[in-house]
Amino acid sequence: MSISNTTPTSPSATTPVFAQQQTTPKAPARRPIKRRTWQTVIWFVVLIVVTAIVLYPLVWLLFATFKPNSEFGSNMGLLPNAPTIDNYAKVMEGIAGVPMWRFFLNSFILAAGAVIGTVLSSALAAYAFARIQFKGLGILFAAMIGTLLLPFHVVIIPQYIIFNELDLVDTFWPLLLPKFLATEAFFVFLLVQFMRQMPRDMDEAARIDGAGHIRIFWAIILPLIKPALITCAIFAFIWAWNDFLGPLLYLTSPENYPLPIALRLYNDQTSSSDYGATVTASFVALIPVLAFFLVFQRFLVDGVATQGLKG
Repeated sequence: MSISNTTPTSPSATTPVFAQQQTTPKAPARRPIKRRTWQTVIWFVVLIVVTAIVLYPLVWLLFATFKPNSEFGSNMGLLPNAPTIDNYAKVMEGIAGVPMWRFFLNSFILAAGAVIGTVLSSALAAYAFARIQFKGLGILFAAMIGTLLLPFHVVIIPQYIIFNELDLVDTFWPLLLPKFLATEAFFVFLLVQFMRQMPRDMDEAARIDGAGHIRIFWAIILPLIKPALITCAIFAFIWAWNDFLGPLLYLTSPENYPLPIALRLYNDQTSSSDYGATVTASFVALIPVLAFFLVFQRFLVDGVATQGLKG
């Protein structure tokens, strides 16, 4: 009886390859770094303090609308000693024989016209600078950028003379007409930079299909620059709503005054000033701006986020 010498087989000779791969130990997964509880508490406390500092003027303005005139100058605290709603009643009645809704309507007309004119004209001018090659492009673009360095006060007198000769003083045209002529170089420059980041393959494909510049601008470019257009609309609305110097120059009738000029009527240095009505009217005038910004602020974030994307 003979015993055969058999060589023991190694595990690798009999174990399938996929089984070896399954038995290979894996590297331990990295645990997410957890912030300590005290660090989180400190972070939230800091955020709350900063938020309170930023929002305190707005909160003070809100509570000041309930203060009577006698407390202005004596009570600088947040809460009124004798709350009243008489200030809102005075504001709703209006001033100088003009109801408050008329001031709101004038401001809305100027702001809405500024948004439509600025967005439309700036987008057209930006498309010409960014997507069309023509003679003198660089010179015209440099001249347009140069107008950013030109103060508004330099052109006040020539503009007033022109509109006075056209018999347009004490109308909204001097305040609205320049908005439709792409005079806001800041918005034109913003849209030009946005359009230059877009690939030109879409333009070439549209031209092959027979589309012209108007069709390309309306059907291709405008939908893609929507975040930038919303950004321009937000700033144009806020600037037009808060504009004081322009209406002060061109408007002379109280029934044509917007809200910034109407607020001045509550404070007369030659007689008594109604500080309660002034503060209340200021807060009421601020509400549309806050609402407009809160509704469209997410488009501002989208516009900033897409600035780094290039085709």
